[in-house]
Amino acid sequence: MTWARRAVPAAVAAVAALAARDLLQRDHALLRNFPLLGRARYLLESIGPELRQYIVAGNNEERPFTRDQRRWVYASAKQENNYFGFGTDNDIEYTPGYPIIMHRTFGRAVPPSSPAAGHDVTLPCAKVLGAARGRARAFRPESVVNISGMSFGSLSGNAVEALNRGAALAGALHNTGEGGLSPYHRQGGDLIFQIGTAYFGCRDEHGRFSLDRLRDLVAGAPVKALEIKLSQGAKPSLGGLLPAAKVSAEIAATRGITPDRDCVSPSRHAEFSDCDSLLDWVELLAAETGLPVGIKSAVGDLGFWTELVTLMRDTGRGVDFVTIDGGEGGTGAAPLIFTDSVSLPFQQGFSRVYRLFAEQGLHEQVVFAGAGKLGLPDNAVVAFALGCDLVNVGREAMLAIGCIQAQKCHTDTCPTGVATQNAWLARGLDPGRKSVRAANYIRTLRRDLMKVAEACGVEHPGLIDTGSIEVLDGRTASTPLRDVYGYRPDWGLPSATDRAEIIRIMTAEAPQGGSAPPSPTATG
Repeated sequence: MTWARRAVPAAVAAVAALAARDLLQRDHALLRNFPLLGRARYLLESIGPELRQYIVAGNNEERPFTRDQRRWVYASAKQENNYFGFGTDNDIEYTPGYPIIMHRTFGRAVPPSSPAAGHDVTLPCAKVLGAARGRARAFRPESVVNISGMSFGSLSGNAVEALNRGAALAGALHNTGEGGLSPYHRQGGDLIFQIGTAYFGCRDEHGRFSLDRLRDLVAGAPVKALEIKLSQGAKPSLGGLLPAAKVSAEIAATRGITPDRDCVSPSRHAEFSDCDSLLDWVELLAAETGLPVGIKSAVGDLGFWTELVTLMRDTGRGVDFVTIDGGEGGTGAAPLIFTDSVSLPFQQGFSRVYRLFAEQGLHEQVVFAGAGKLGLPDNAVVAFALGCDLVNVGREAMLAIGCIQAQKCHTDTCPTGVATQNAWLARGLDPGRKSVRAANYIRTLRRDLMKVAEACGVEHPGLIDTGSIEVLDGRTASTPLRDVYGYRPDWGLPSATDRAEIIRIMTAEAPQGGSAPPSPTATG
C-alpha cells in the first residue's frame, strides 16, 4: 500500500501524459518529434491498476472486485465504518440476474438492533464433518467462513502466517493449498491439508505419494481434514509451474523437492484414475488417518459427478465433503483462456452438482463447501441457500491483509508483499498486525451473514432456503432461486436432525433483539 501511495503522484502526472497521448494519436507526425511522450503509454499500462483504484474507476466498474466491494473488505478488516450512505448505486432495476433477499416481517429469529450485534457470535457449521460416514475424527467446524487453499510459494511466508494466525483468532479453518504444510501454517490455526497432483509434503524422494509421510505430517500438525484437489476453478485440468528462481530452500523443504529447480505439478493424480479408484483412495486415507476426507473441484462435464454419486449410492464408499470452486475464482497464474472461459461459474456449477447428490438422497450426508468470490455477503447468502454448509474465502482474505488488486501475482512483484517471494517486498507485511485484520474481516462477514439470516427469520445462514431469494429478470419480473436452478422445496437445507441441533446451538449462542415496551392497547 505504501508503494501504491508513492506511485499516486506519478500516476497523476501520467494522466496528463494520457491527454498528450490522445493528441499524439490524432497526429502521428508528433510521434517523430516527441518519442518520449509517445512511450508514456507503457508507463500508464504498468500502473494501470493503481490508476484505476485511486483515481479513475467508479464504485462498481472494476473486476474482479469493485471499489465498493474492496472498500467493504478493507473497512471490515480495520474495524472502521463499513456502512454505505444514500442508498444503493447498483443498477438494480435493469440488471438481470441480480439476487434479492426476501426478508420476513415475522420469523423465529428476532434481529438485535445494535450495529455490532453478532460480531463476536460463533457461527458453526450446521453439519458435523465426517459424522455421516463414521470417521474417527469427525468434528463440527467452528466457523462457516474459512480460508481457501493458497500455497506457500504462491503467497509469501508472511502472508501465510498472517492468514493462519487470523484463522486462529477467528476460530476458522485454514486450507494449506497444494504446496505443502510450511512453518508459516503452524501459527495456531486449524488446518485442512490439501493433497494435489504432486503430493507436496507427503511424497517420497521419487515424487510418489507416501502414506507414511502423510501419517507423520497429520500426527505432528493441527490437521482436521484432508482435501484431494482434483481441479481449480481458475485453471481446471492444468498442472502448475513454480520457476526455479522462486524455489528457495524453504519452499523446497516444505514441498519435498530440490531447490533452485523448476517445480512442475502434473495435471492428473497418479494414485487413482477413475471414480472407483478415487473412492478407494478416499477410504484408504480416512482409515489410515481417521480424518474426514473430501475433494475440491471445478465443474465442467457432469459425467464425472454422475458416476461419483452413483458409486456412492451403490457401494457405500464416499467423500465426507465436496468443495466446488467457481470459474470466477482466483489463481496466482494461469493462461487467460482458462481464467476467462474454462469451468462453470460457481452458482451454475454448484447447483448442478448439488442436484445430482440430492436426487440420490445423498445431500444430507455430505458437507458442501463453496469458493469463488463468496467472501462477499450477497454471494455467500446465495451459496448457503443453494446448499452450501461452508464458504471459503481466498482473494477477499488477501485484500484483508493488504492486497490492492494490483494483479501482479504471476510476476513476483506484488507491491504489498502478499503474493511474492521477494523478501524485500514481503518484509513490509507484518503478520501480527495483518492477522488481526484477517480475523476482523472473517468475523464481520459472519456478522453480516447472521444479520441476513435473522432478517429471513431463521437462526443460521445454513437455514436460508431457496424460497428466500429471488433473481431479477429485469425491471418488471423476478424468479425464485429454486426455480432458476430447478430445486425442490426441501433442497438446499441440512437434515431435520441437523436443523434442530443448529437451532439449539444458535439459540444459546446468538443474542436476540426485541421491541419497544408494549402499550396498554397492544393486541399481540
